[in-house]
Amino acid sequence: MHNIDPAKIIAVANQKGGVGKTTTAINLAAGLSELHLSVLLIDLDPQGNATTGLGVKKEEATQTVYDLLVSNAPIDEVIVPTAVENLDIVASTTDLSSADIELISNEKRSFLLRDVLRSVDMTALGYDYVIIDCPPSLNLLTVNAMVAAHSILVPLQSEFFALEGLSQLMITIREVREAANPALRIEGVVMTMHDQRNNLAQQVESDAREVLKDLVFKTVIPRNVRVSEAPSYAQSVLEYDPRSSGSQAYRALAKEFLRRQRAQEGV
Repeated sequence: MHNIDPAKIIAVANQKGGVGKTTTAINLAAGLSELHLSVLLIDLDPQGNATTGLGVKKEEATQTVYDLLVSNAPIDEVIVPTAVENLDIVASTTDLSSADIELISNEKRSFLLRDVLRSVDMTALGYDYVIIDCPPSLNLLTVNAMVAAHSILVPLQSEFFALEGLSQLMITIREVREAANPALRIEGVVMTMHDQRNNLAQQVESDAREVLKDLVFKTVIPRNVRVSEAPSYAQSVLEYDPRSSGSQAYRALAKEFLRRQRAQEGV
């Protein structure tokens, strides 16, 4: 299908849970929206933490990403505005956990999200970026995100075995490139939940930069209690505590992300 859509689609993925994946998806999206860019966040995780973390009540979302994938609902009917200016969401509920099974007989099962996002002019809908929050596994939903995306952003917690887990993700990305999305690239790796006082965290960061070079963002997201508290108040950390170290880090990440985007486009 011809891609008529210049809006960039970024999948935030790591098959390991608890690495700050949803937190990064929410706060990068909020950081970009603060910079006057229009962002659509797609919650592809059946846990629905990005949905509730941005204050969207499950009952408000009459149609969700499940309807988008399983029932072919038009995307403009499943988009829900959030309280954040310039930031909308396609919500998720636990219905999505059965999508893997329901879609297994569909021969286009890996291309469903791509067909939705690349067949509609997302710019005409008003979006500069589409950010997909993937589930913490390498299942059919994550494959759909990778097939649909222009690039993958990988949050990496500064802990032992972090790089070993990354190698499995890289294998999956390579398989998706070979089978379905040859232009898929790695946007970058973001070090998250980083404790500067911890020797192990410093060693993991150092190893990651040595192995992955410029793929690792210069911005590091610190372990910060305000970042952890924000979702329970149904807000991004940028709204919840704009002056916290977590907010400052995610703002810096949004700016660095944009600089990278513009460098790739030769702007």
